[in-house]
Amino acid sequence: MPEFDPNAAALSDSGIFGLPHSFEEARLIYLPVPWEATTSYGGGTSDGPAAILEASYQVDLFDLEVKNPYEAGLHILPESAKVRAWNKTAKAAAAHVIEAAGRVGKNQKLQKALDTVNRLSADLNDFVYRESQKILEAKKILAVVGGDHSVPYGAIQALAEKEKNFGILHVDAHSDTRDAYEGFAWSHASIMRNVLDRIPQVKKLVQVGIRDFCEEEWDYIHASKGRIETYFDLDCARQLAGGKSWLQLSKEIVGHLPQKVWISFDIDGLDPRFCPNTGTPVPGGLDFAQAVLLVGEVVRSGRTLLGFDLNEVAPGKSEWDANVGARLLYKLTAWTLASQKARPLLKR
Repeated sequence: MPEFDPNAAALSDSGIFGLPHSFEEARLIYLPVPWEATTSYGGGTSDGPAAILEASYQVDLFDLEVKNPYEAGLHILPESAKVRAWNKTAKAAAAHVIEAAGRVGKNQKLQKALDTVNRLSADLNDFVYRESQKILEAKKILAVVGGDHSVPYGAIQALAEKEKNFGILHVDAHSDTRDAYEGFAWSHASIMRNVLDRIPQVKKLVQVGIRDFCEEEWDYIHASKGRIETYFDLDCARQLAGGKSWLQLSKEIVGHLPQKVWISFDIDGLDPRFCPNTGTPVPGGLDFAQAVLLVGEVVRSGRTLLGFDLNEVAPGKSEWDANVGARLLYKLTAWTLASQKARPLLKR
């Protein structure tokens, strides 16, 4: 192998971002999860991890804020063929339920399909949980790359066995607090509801960019008694139009978080011009630079990023979504490493 050169083009047989790091050498490990069983609008997010990996070879490794993040060591695990097979079966079964808008009733065929999806989704959760355990037990930083937004549940569950008090910064177009949407117990539209109902170690959920939600979710947020703090996209736009800067608003958002934080980032939290092929694009959302600034403010505040997940990247007919996803992945990585003192901030 030629000597690694961070300024040169990536080699075809290199790892993520063109890096040569093994699992043992890496400080941060990416767990790819090619899963989209309950996606009921657009598709393709199960191809997100592979598309991001391919696009990562075009990302320059020098970072304007964190000094050489790659030097900490970054490694992506291979995709699981078992998860791929589960996804194919579950997605085919889910299609029948989705076509019926989740109204299963006494239809035995639909009930069987729903049971299949819920069973395989539980198996997926267990897979992510066990793989996350291995990464955490190896003293590595965990990052999950989806897939639809249901995939990080097992990772957050594994993290909660080690951290008894932490919060989640949730960037998304959707609140994801529906109760078993369309009958799917582990729907991508229910990830935060499942986390809050089942993982008490998550003491606070701070949501940003939310602009597509139902009345049930509105009621759930307000019944949380402060456990959920939601920054609706329209409210953010109104504050910015009134003269508040995004930096000021970011500091306010971060102020609601506890000392330790997991970031759950759905790519559709961004303006859809950055992710036109994502599963459920919604007008509005964050600019790319706003998202990066917000994540940076978490670290600049002295809080610790425990890890993160990035989801809902769908490659579509062009590489644009994966291009944006790969760059967002690198920025999330950089700031997570900086927060854990694995890399210093760049002095300018």
